[in-house]
Amino acid sequence: MNKKLTMRDIAEYAGVTKSTVSRYFNGGYVKEDTRKKIKKVIDKYHYEPNTFAQSLKAKESRIIGVIAPCLDSTVSGRMLMAIDQYLRKDNYTSLFVNTSHDIRLELRSIESLWRMKADGIILLATQITEEHAQIAEKLDIPLLFVAQKYERGISVIYDDFEAGKFVGEYIGQRHFERPVYVGVTAHDEAIGVHRRNGVFAGLAKYRIKNVKEIIADFSYEGTKDKIAEYLRKHRVDVMICATDTQAMAAYQVIKQRGLKIPEDISVIGFGGYEASEILTPKLSTVRYDSDTAGYLAGETMIKMINHEPVSKTQVVDYTFIEGESVKECE
Repeated sequence: MNKKLTMRDIAEYAGVTKSTVSRYFNGGYVKEDTRKKIKKVIDKYHYEPNTFAQSLKAKESRIIGVIAPCLDSTVSGRMLMAIDQYLRKDNYTSLFVNTSHDIRLELRSIESLWRMKADGIILLATQITEEHAQIAEKLDIPLLFVAQKYERGISVIYDDFEAGKFVGEYIGQRHFERPVYVGVTAHDEAIGVHRRNGVFAGLAKYRIKNVKEIIADFSYEGTKDKIAEYLRKHRVDVMICATDTQAMAAYQVIKQRGLKIPEDISVIGFGGYEASEILTPKLSTVRYDSDTAGYLAGETMIKMINHEPVSKTQVVDYTFIEGESVKECE
């Protein structure tokens, strides 16, 4: 009975009209004694309103759309949980959409959430195209970009260039002779451009410029194949991996070839995943504060909804976790 209870049932049990019950749930005016009658029925039957149905009629849906390129990323997963926790604290419901790195689906999802009358949209972007900009300018609800900087709007980003530069300098100080950077395409501007350029700037400070590159994707298997192919033809003494997933792929290939980390090849990554802590030897990596990024995204979105001032670009810091995967070179 609890799950099948309808607004019509509540109206009947409370002795009021269905429109009165509708006004109750949508925040309209209802006399205090009538409000108590409705609440008594709701409490008795543990009724939970259909949030999505309400949103179609209410001026404020209390729904925030959150679009992510994937749901299996450790960093993104932490951020999504933090976003949801912050929004729930302010009585908002998060509606998550997974696009599987499909830009067309990402763009369609923005429009779909707008049609569903979401109060705002948080986009964990992998890239920002002119089509993103066109949609953002047409929307009459807040659109917050996370992980990629949007020059014409509001963004929450990681400090990818400085983190990359730190890693580049850390490796540069150790005077490796055959460094390789394992990265992703420039379509992902934060990782494929800013993080990569930071690494190369840090290496250049120590006059290390002849750096080879392996361009892979974000997947473990895809990266593993690319690294295996490269190591069949080339010698390497350090691999700088744009993500910890890529670093884990490097571990696997290096060990399959009968080589040791860091004695034969050193490895360093970005991400600070829990899984990377159980690697042997322990991975040296940059950890981004995903919890802070998530809370900041939630806080910023609510401020945008309430027309409160927010910074155009907010940058989330990083920490370096020194493991045992990088050799001290003489």
